[in-house]
Amino acid sequence: MNAKIKYDFSAEVWQHKAPGGWYFISLPKNLAIEIRSALQSEEEGWGRLKAIAKTGKSEWKTAIWFDTKKNSYLLPLKAEIRKKENITAGKIIPITLSL
Repeated sequence: MNAKIKYDFSAEVWQHKAPGGWYFISLPKNLAIEIRSALQSEEEGWGRLKAIAKTGKSEWKTAIWFDTKKNSYLLPLKAEIRKKENITAGKIIPITLSL
């Protein structure tokens, strides 16, 4: 994947309420609007955009999904990354996102 645009931001980690729920970061609204305006035509099913995310010393291939309820993109955080970077719900972490 060739990243065209890079975004740096910090956001709070939250956990979905379902049992064993995934952990996510909601992109800041202004950033989500900017990304959606520029890249909505490249979205796959369910508003999915391929991405490369980085926090701390960890970088991974992933995707962001547009959530109409939050009116923002969601970045899922894999258990492996959370463990390696000591990430818990409620923690604000820096993210570099390449789309």
